[in-house]
Amino acid sequence: MKNSLCLFAMSLLMTAVTAPVSAQSFPQKRAITLVVPFAPGGGTDAIARDLAKPLAEKLGVAVVVDNKGGAGGTIAAQQISQAKPDGHTLLFVTSTFVTAAATDRKLPYDVNRDFSPIAKLGSGPLLLVVNPQTGINQVSGLIENAKRNPNSLNYVSAGQGSINHLSGELFEQRTGIKMTHIPYKGSGPATMDLIGGQAQIFFATVPTILNQVKAGKVKLIATTSKTRSKLFPDVPTVMEGGVKSFEVGTWWGIVGPKDMPAETLAILNRAINESTASESLVKRFEEEGAERFAGTPAEFGSSIKQELDGWRKVVQDAGLKID
Repeated sequence: MKNSLCLFAMSLLMTAVTAPVSAQSFPQKRAITLVVPFAPGGGTDAIARDLAKPLAEKLGVAVVVDNKGGAGGTIAAQQISQAKPDGHTLLFVTSTFVTAAATDRKLPYDVNRDFSPIAKLGSGPLLLVVNPQTGINQVSGLIENAKRNPNSLNYVSAGQGSINHLSGELFEQRTGIKMTHIPYKGSGPATMDLIGGQAQIFFATVPTILNQVKAGKVKLIATTSKTRSKLFPDVPTVMEGGVKSFEVGTWWGIVGPKDMPAETLAILNRAINESTASESLVKRFEEEGAERFAGTPAEFGSSIKQELDGWRKVVQDAGLKID
């Protein structure tokens, strides 16, 4: 009997030693750090914090938001690319994650190679707005004005290689017009100059410009989505304005370091997809005219690659050199 008990105990010990230690030990009893590559208080930070609470409840561990702004998000991205792939250090990404890679040839990481896509949260359109003093009321009027006076109109952005910048480049390529790009260090100062009349056009994100649209300080002439925005059902899309193949959006998602175990990815993906259905995030997406997305890591990875290829073509066709 004693020998049998010893053999049974040894069997249990061997099983414990040889059992794979990967996703079965995830999450461990320690916090998950969700790095946000922008300063606190912005729209991206708000979405990340709205996600953190339900995600923590789903996973049974704390989810701590850590803001690490700078260099258009590349500082935070580099940090995560070098982190341990155990699922406890994640990066909150937006469309800037891809546009920065499309324009900067000297990034210390590769978007496709050095990260594990986990889940896309949702996406929303940009708003094409103009200063009311321009007298432009629709997309066709903007195009006619620019063709009569090449480079007389300017458009602003949150910086070289931002989604606002590349949207303007794409608009020029699709319409054959020429405008002057004015990059700013962030959407805030770009918005102020648009309102003040120093700038004329802005492909702005909804959180950046929504209050200014409602206050009548800027004029909304189109949205960049494929279909009309639920926030502005009476406002046409850019494509309805006569510009073919113009569909641009901003999005939010979560990635981790490369080589994360498939089981860990599956656990995180499921928890994130369930969390985006929470009341706070559903309300946040509605307020920003965005649509919730629930898909697999593979679908998110494919989306990143496709978008990166598309923006790289825009950059190449425009002859942009941003290092």
